[in-house]
Amino acid sequence: MSEEPKHDQVRSRNEPFTEKTATRIWSELPSDDNPYIAAKTFCHGYDLIELMEKRSFVDVFYLLFRGELPGKAEAQLLQSLMIALINPGPRHTATRAAMNVGVGKTDPLHILPIASAVLGGEHLGGGEIESAMRFLRKRQQEAPAVVAAEMVNTFHPQGSDFPGFGEHFGGVDLMAKEIARQLMKKEAAGDALCWGNQFATALEPHGCGWLTTGVAAAVFSDLGFHPRAGGCLFQLLGAPGLIAHGLELANKPITAMPFVSDENYVIER
Repeated sequence: MSEEPKHDQVRSRNEPFTEKTATRIWSELPSDDNPYIAAKTFCHGYDLIELMEKRSFVDVFYLLFRGELPGKAEAQLLQSLMIALINPGPRHTATRAAMNVGVGKTDPLHILPIASAVLGGEHLGGGEIESAMRFLRKRQQEAPAVVAAEMVNTFHPQGSDFPGFGEHFGGVDLMAKEIARQLMKKEAAGDALCWGNQFATALEPHGCGWLTTGVAAAVFSDLGFHPRAGGCLFQLLGAPGLIAHGLELANKPITAMPFVSDENYVIER
């Protein structure tokens, strides 16, 4: 006769749930007539209407995630990065997903959720940002050339201990390099961006360098964003381009996108 499987004893955690949802980010002053209608809204203590009148979108974006308004230098650095990341470009898999969704006549409201999920991937996506931010934090006390030599000796395209850096279609990503160069001119460019730039320069003779994810990670680090927020911010900043490409094809026939011919399908055995 077989023995009955043993199970761990089920125990109550005795963890009481809070009675109300709490947030330090947003507060609403209810109307005198209806408590469900907000008469005033505050972001980290700042009146939303006053922010509309006196501050830029970049300022309020920074405030929302950091809990404080940026200085002029921080706002300029963030704005430049936002422009640089506004569109992943038609070669990026996330943009291709948006284009396929659009031309496939999916509801336009679904373009962003589908494409953004792809933009959150590990390869050139938000899934790499947190690791890149932690890599920069951990290694920037070391000489960039020494770390570059380590990377050159251990690098393999399928996975790397050096997230945010590497080869792009077999060579140096020239746009990522130029974006980093422009960002380096900003007053708020900090230790992560400076170290990353030296590291990328040391890698260049070996056909590697900055990736867009690395540049984003460095700026997020210098602006004080938490590594766990980095990937989400990367998705958010790339969203306009994804939507634009998807909508561009939304009213076009399915023939507006190429169809892969049979000879280009390869079945590995």
